[in-house]
Amino acid sequence: MTIRILLADDQESVRIGFRLILDSQPDMEVVGEAVDGLQAIDLARELRPDVVLADIRMPRLDGLEVTRRLAGPEATEPLRVVVVTTFDLDEYVHTALRHGACGFLLKRSGPALLVEAVRAAMAGDTLISPSITVRLLKHLRNPSPARNPLPRAIESLTERESEIAVLVAKGLTNAEIGTELFISAGTAKTHIANIQRKLDVRNRVGIASWAWESGLTA
Repeated sequence: MTIRILLADDQESVRIGFRLILDSQPDMEVVGEAVDGLQAIDLARELRPDVVLADIRMPRLDGLEVTRRLAGPEATEPLRVVVVTTFDLDEYVHTALRHGACGFLLKRSGPALLVEAVRAAMAGDTLISPSITVRLLKHLRNPSPARNPLPRAIESLTERESEIAVLVAKGLTNAEIGTELFISAGTAKTHIANIQRKLDVRNRVGIASWAWESGLTA
């Protein structure tokens, strides 16, 4: 199955770069480009893409409102929207996720993570740029034992899975985890899927949160 993608960004250079990256994937195709938020809404409803990649700061309608209209609780036929932006403000992250975004990615994250974010959205997962994940979870570094009992995995993690959970909490991508542990990025991805199942969490944020709360990152 080909993943059909709509790009929404007011910078032509960004759209060209993203198109080159995504169209080079054998199972992805950019089916439309929008230069502002209102055009993104119109094209999304006309083309019904599988994934919309939306910038935040766009003319006429910003990406957060685009996300709300296309993916939010009030959307009659919700679409998968991944916010891809230069700005990593916590307020933007929280608002985007609250409005139904399937991911929040920084433009500087690189081609591999862009492709991974699209695949994660298609799989029903949520990918957030690793650096943002780390920042949002740092307040869990020193939880109070009295108020936050040590979370337990539904199934015990293996030593390698615990090791990978720590690296996820530190913000490493699959490729970086592979380099760190001398395994392939695909093997790292498989381990992460197993960890998510054992912890009963939906995404890398859930793994990172568990690792921080468990004290594994100390």
